[in-house]
Amino acid sequence: MLYNRASLTNEELIKLYKQMLLPRLIEEKMLILLRQGKISKWFSGIGQEAISVGVTSALTHDEYILPMHRNLGVFTTREIPLYRLFSQWQGKANGFTKGRDRSFHFGTQEYKIVGMISHLGPQLGIADGIALANKLRKDKKACAVFTGDGGTSEGDFHEALNVASVWNLPVLFCVENNGYGLSTPTSEQYNCEHIADRGIGYGMESHIIDGNNILEVYTKVSELAESIRENPRPILLEFKTFRMRGHEEASGTKYVPDQLMEEWAVKDPIDNYRNFLIEEKILTPEEDEKFKDEFKNTIQEHLNATFEEAPITSSIENELNDVYKISSPTTIAPNSTTQNIRLIDAISEGLRQSMERYDDLVVMGQDVAEYGGVFKITEGFIEAFGKDRVRNTPICESAIVSLAYGLVVNGMKAVMEMQFADFVSTGFNPIVNLLAKSHYRWNQEADVVIRMPCGAGVGAGPFHSQTNEAWFTKTPGLKVIYPAFPYDAKGLLTAAINDLNPVLFFEHKGLYRSTYQEVPTDYYTLPLGKASLLKEGNEVTIISFGAAVHWALETLEQVSVSADLIDLRSLQPLDTETIYNSVKKTGKVIILQEDSLFGSVSSDISSLIMENCFEYLDAPVKRVASIETPIPFAGNLEKEYLPKNRFKEELLQLIAY
Repeated sequence: MLYNRASLTNEELIKLYKQMLLPRLIEEKMLILLRQGKISKWFSGIGQEAISVGVTSALTHDEYILPMHRNLGVFTTREIPLYRLFSQWQGKANGFTKGRDRSFHFGTQEYKIVGMISHLGPQLGIADGIALANKLRKDKKACAVFTGDGGTSEGDFHEALNVASVWNLPVLFCVENNGYGLSTPTSEQYNCEHIADRGIGYGMESHIIDGNNILEVYTKVSELAESIRENPRPILLEFKTFRMRGHEEASGTKYVPDQLMEEWAVKDPIDNYRNFLIEEKILTPEEDEKFKDEFKNTIQEHLNATFEEAPITSSIENELNDVYKISSPTTIAPNSTTQNIRLIDAISEGLRQSMERYDDLVVMGQDVAEYGGVFKITEGFIEAFGKDRVRNTPICESAIVSLAYGLVVNGMKAVMEMQFADFVSTGFNPIVNLLAKSHYRWNQEADVVIRMPCGAGVGAGPFHSQTNEAWFTKTPGLKVIYPAFPYDAKGLLTAAINDLNPVLFFEHKGLYRSTYQEVPTDYYTLPLGKASLLKEGNEVTIISFGAAVHWALETLEQVSVSADLIDLRSLQPLDTETIYNSVKKTGKVIILQEDSLFGSVSSDISSLIMENCFEYLDAPVKRVASIETPIPFAGNLEKEYLPKNRFKEELLQLIAY
């Protein structure tokens, strides 16, 4: 292996060696502890230390880095105290996740590290968001994100590279090509000669680097990092290397040909670099042994402290309280001057006034810029706020959700528009596995608002008409808001943007231009998690949300029924107090929703009522919903699908029970 020291001093050369040696010695100790049953799992990076150390050393300590399983050298080079790493791996309190996640699945703002999730791909989009924040603030900072050869087959990889290229984001995409995705060789993963070749298709600069040569890694990445700080753009880096252990220790390496193992064993990054330093008389064997002894003693000392640390304890209350970031923004009361506007106007106005209130708020989505969005909610925003803050995105929902999270991680705010709520399925993973779990896992708020135009009644068919709120109310960590009136829509949207948690904000397309209301002209907020009691009566409690609220109002105009009509407005958190108080008064409950019945929001509300108000009920809880089919296109079929025309009969049957 050829080493070019360039202009590096002896001290710098020795430092790089010690930075590689420490994670190697830690790993060797971990393998012993694994065999002794003192840790439960290990993903080895032996043979790949030069990449983690070289890339991390090339960045400044205030530049974000997003590592993976095999990047122990990132954490040690950032000088995280070893006892905290060891506590993390043992699920103890001095770790970074309160025992809630394992190994390298954690992040820390203190050390500017954003940890991975097992789905791999989203972290590439997070890096895009971090880099976008750096670029918008003109911070002149780089950002580096890791993935493996296997991860480059995920859609998120291609989405993230495409967005970064289109937006000229200062990201170093670091691909550790170690020959295998678990047991699948690269010959079965992709059909181009080099992963770096993929950069051509994205109009992106790319380089192939010897991932076992610490000096090549460090000097080349240093040069490129400095370059993108001054000239923001993404660069794809393919590091050729090899994994000398299994994907994780339990999987072994039997699938790897012996000859291949032997070829790469002689390319060991630490052995070769040590020999170079000794040959150049920069390091002596005695100094080397001293370094090893010092590190081994330090490792054992920190391990002893961790072993002595008591097992972590918690309570159900503590666990529940950490699902959401406590968010108590000041409530802004509405002003007395109002205007009669549509639901769509109220949403647009709430978003515009939030943009005026937060100069670090970025709105993103397909066609939201010059076109103003397909529903024209962001029309005129470009003129008011500029293209930096009102951004058209490529069609890549997954990457944009992750990117929005990256903006938040780097201190900004984000609102993303799903062009149609149906399209959220292509961004489902980062919503439920990244945003939702962020605060619980590592105390990082994820105040991303995702606007969700939804609903039937407009003849849009199976792919543009779903009301899919139940996909998300099941996921702890997400808030789900669903207004039915302009006044609520504006005040709840502004509150959602203020909130420090991820919010899915459902907007019924059928109400956009058909529903008018007097709405305060100035900025105001309404509390999330509080239902609205639209009508009061004593015969029955009607619970609904979205367009179905209007169906209930129409029905009550046609029948002589004394009803409490509750517009939930917020599905998560749910205002159970208002629900229970009404049920205890009326004794009968009917839940009307647009979604189909099984596994829906009404199912859980019904169960909650049965469990908490059973002795007050004079009849079984009744649910009225759409039929169990996808939403049809033809108008007459759509009417049969929806429960609107069936509600009156169901209500009267309940009253007569």
